[in-house]
Amino acid sequence: MIKYLKNRFALSVKGAEDMLRGIICSTLLNLALMLPPTFLFFFLTEYIGNNKGMERHPYWWYIVIACILFLIMFLIVRMQYSSTYVSIYDESAKRRIRLAEKLRKLPLSFFGERNLSDLTSTIMEDCSSLEQTFSHAVPQLFASFLSVIIIAISLFFFDWRMATALFWVVPLAILTLLLSRHKLNKEFTTMYVVKRGVTEQVQEGLECIQEIKSYCGEDEYNKSFQMRLKDYEKELVRHELVSGVLVNLSVAFLKLGMPSVILVGAWLMNIGELDMFVYFAFLIISAMVYLPIQEVCSYLAILAYLDVRIKRMKEIEQMPTQEGSKEEKLESFNIEMKNVNFSYDSGKQVLHDVSFIARQGEVTALVGPSGGGKSTTAKLIARFWDVNSGQILIGGKDISKIDPETLLENFAIVFQDVVLFNASIADNIRIGKRNATDEEVRKAAKMAQCDEFITRMPQGYDTIIGENGETLSGGERQRISIARALLKDAPIILLDEATASLDAENETKIQAGFSELVRNKTVIIIAHRMRTVLNADHIVVLKNGQICEEGTSNELINKNGEFAKMVRLQQEIQ
Repeated sequence: MIKYLKNRFALSVKGAEDMLRGIICSTLLNLALMLPPTFLFFFLTEYIGNNKGMERHPYWWYIVIACILFLIMFLIVRMQYSSTYVSIYDESAKRRIRLAEKLRKLPLSFFGERNLSDLTSTIMEDCSSLEQTFSHAVPQLFASFLSVIIIAISLFFFDWRMATALFWVVPLAILTLLLSRHKLNKEFTTMYVVKRGVTEQVQEGLECIQEIKSYCGEDEYNKSFQMRLKDYEKELVRHELVSGVLVNLSVAFLKLGMPSVILVGAWLMNIGELDMFVYFAFLIISAMVYLPIQEVCSYLAILAYLDVRIKRMKEIEQMPTQEGSKEEKLESFNIEMKNVNFSYDSGKQVLHDVSFIARQGEVTALVGPSGGGKSTTAKLIARFWDVNSGQILIGGKDISKIDPETLLENFAIVFQDVVLFNASIADNIRIGKRNATDEEVRKAAKMAQCDEFITRMPQGYDTIIGENGETLSGGERQRISIARALLKDAPIILLDEATASLDAENETKIQAGFSELVRNKTVIIIAHRMRTVLNADHIVVLKNGQICEEGTSNELINKNGEFAKMVRLQQEIQ
């Protein structure tokens, strides 16, 4: 049973055990609800219906029994609350952490294939919905079936005619639920797709608001968004209509149970085959036995969406992660790419049999036309993705065997697309080294030519720079990212267009800082400005995902090949 619950609802072993405990406690609670009418039946039978002169129990005896029953029900309610709410909320917290840990270990290719709004919806909305469903509906669903079966068997032994009148509606209600499940799943899947389209367009509008305004596209965007909202509204109305009809239909079948008990009981009393107190007890039971089933019916819509959400959750949990040794220590930092092939999507290969060596203590430059595979090569070296075939070795060790986080401890990376956080400038720089002192942060900032503009800001290094550094210019943001790399002082440095947003004067100053940083380190630099790479120790020219030539700048210029052509073109432009 635990294995079934674990696989069916994407739970941990502890979560499955807690859910099983919740099902048992919920079943006991449903059965405990039958204790008051049972107690009342025996009390009335003894004190009002006892005409045979049998000795009656004293009132205090019934008071004691009532207190004991109250205590039993109280303990069961406490156990049920703990197992179906507290434990399941704990499991939900663990699920969120487990999901976050999973996302942390997934290759970046996963995030390139999934829409950000879809991931956000899975992490936030799906987790919250599963939390509510598992605490309010799933244990109660199983408990309702179990308790109804137990109560029905007991009552059939007591009086099969009245039990039949009471329970004939249950199969109809359950059949309605089962037949409607496929329809509701289909409706929910359609509604999810439409809703995701709305979410994606909202996100797109926020991210591209500058472009929308620049090209006067507000009206067109608003019209498109309005159409999506109308489609979503139609789907919501249809979903509510379908689920409302099916839920109320199943509840309507249950409502027929009490009239059946009244009619059959009256007929049996009329012919003298049913005691009045038995009739009274069945009437009370008919008012209570359907409550668990009605509760499940009220959560029918959530239950129908359960499979959709679990499927999306399992898709993430079953994604292959990047694993490797966490104890691997690199002794040297020569980087060797051996016959590397890589593609983001099947049929769209980016790198073709790429092989070169970037030696420790040297600057290796990757140059070539846009789309040639330079940035991809740098990201593969940092194991942001895994190669399709071939090997990448650092210090002679295959990086596919090293845990990505352990590997990245040896890297300082500056990409062209800078990401800053809504925090102080000092905290943004300190990402490069969490325990860095204020003096170390300032030293790195000075080397990256940041200190001058930082000291002009209202709170200096404590100035909050807004989301992604919105209060800074592109060049200032780039320099802060360079300061991070300088502060980390890692043995391998990847610079992907690190100085692209800087003017010539600041670039020259930062190059002087780099010369101090790169001493005895492995440096890979990507740049389109030829003046940035002319002094590199080794230049690799990538074109259409292949190495077309490599060597020093003088060697490549003398070859009069692709590199020489790029140098001439830039000199002509200048």
